[in-house]
Amino acid sequence: MIFYKKVKGDYKIKRWILTCIIGLIFTIMSCGTLVYKEFLSLKEIYINILLAIGGLIIIYYSIYKIIRRNLDILTKGSCKLSVNPKSHYNIKHERKNLMKGPKIVAIGGGTGLSTMLRGLKAYTSNITAIVTVGDDGGGSGTLREDLGMLPPGDIRNCILALAETEPIMQDLLQYRFKEGRLKNQNFGNLFLAAMDGISGGFEEAVQKMSDVLAVKGKVLPVTLDNMVLKATLKNGRIIEGESIIPEQCLKEESSIDTIEIIPSHSKALNEAIIALKEADAIVIGPGSLYTSIIPNLLVQGITEEIIKSKAIKIYVCNVMTQPGETDGYLLEHHLDALFKHSSNKLVDYVIANDSYISKQLKEKYLDKKSIPVYHRDNTEEKYKVKIIYDDIVSIKNDYIRHNSDKLAGIIFKLISKNKKSK
Repeated sequence: MIFYKKVKGDYKIKRWILTCIIGLIFTIMSCGTLVYKEFLSLKEIYINILLAIGGLIIIYYSIYKIIRRNLDILTKGSCKLSVNPKSHYNIKHERKNLMKGPKIVAIGGGTGLSTMLRGLKAYTSNITAIVTVGDDGGGSGTLREDLGMLPPGDIRNCILALAETEPIMQDLLQYRFKEGRLKNQNFGNLFLAAMDGISGGFEEAVQKMSDVLAVKGKVLPVTLDNMVLKATLKNGRIIEGESIIPEQCLKEESSIDTIEIIPSHSKALNEAIIALKEADAIVIGPGSLYTSIIPNLLVQGITEEIIKSKAIKIYVCNVMTQPGETDGYLLEHHLDALFKHSSNKLVDYVIANDSYISKQLKEKYLDKKSIPVYHRDNTEEKYKVKIIYDDIVSIKNDYIRHNSDKLAGIIFKLISKNKKSK
């Protein structure tokens, strides 16, 4: 009964078990004939020997395929080991279900994207995160300048979001040194930098780190070009460098008019283009509008593939405005900026927050020049998009973040609805 339960529903394993039984029958019958039949012609002896050998080969190959099938299911994406046979059965079938999940491409960067990925991985292992590489501040900026590598910070966050590792490993890779010459440097960034040093390139380094951490899905840099951000403010001032754009906007008391990437011909990673072509859903955001989301859309091939794609296209709007980037922005201002830098055919659905935020918390954020992103009633009609308003907020230690589980649930409802309508 236990044996049947373990193979129930897995037709590939059942098929190889049946093949193994057939091989066993051939071997037993031919060996029995050779041992117990008194008179055999030379031809009959040869035939039975060949049948016995053939049966043994079938048995060996069938067992090999059964083992490989179980290992594929257990190790595809990730696996937590347990001595409980029932746990192994559950893990195996969970892996199978995740492997059959929809193909989702998530585009963005920063903490917003990694927060969403934590929720999505509960529904599918077919996730591709396309991550911005314009960061030039903090530890990432230092490694970028010293080693000539792409900034690892956002990539690291997305890898950890999709990984199934022990808490100690998560803590280790997020550890930030507090003293000495490594002060403010992140161990995970150093890990990825070391991996880059022993690999054939940054893309390979990211893949190796993903393999080590048993990541569900893929994490890809949007481009391998050394990308720099350039913002033109509404007062005409031009600012280069992702890390200083918000700061200079506040200093100049002027908002961003346009954002550009240098070089302007930065080419998208081929694997990112393939992922967009094969996607069932494309999710843009959440994250910093001008420094994490829009730069990805400016890389050659990204916006074009999104527009051509028949996948459902979703934009996840930020819950709060970001000082120096989206001061005073309504939902429609986010869409204006998004479409201005890409196309008004970029999204079909918008997910926006409408949950209650306490007055006390609003005042705390107002001190940091941040307010909730509000919306007007005619936004849906004006932009020809369907807007899903819902409670997508998680508040912890007085910090407002997207609720990864709620957000993922809404996204998967939209994907299911879209599949049924086709």
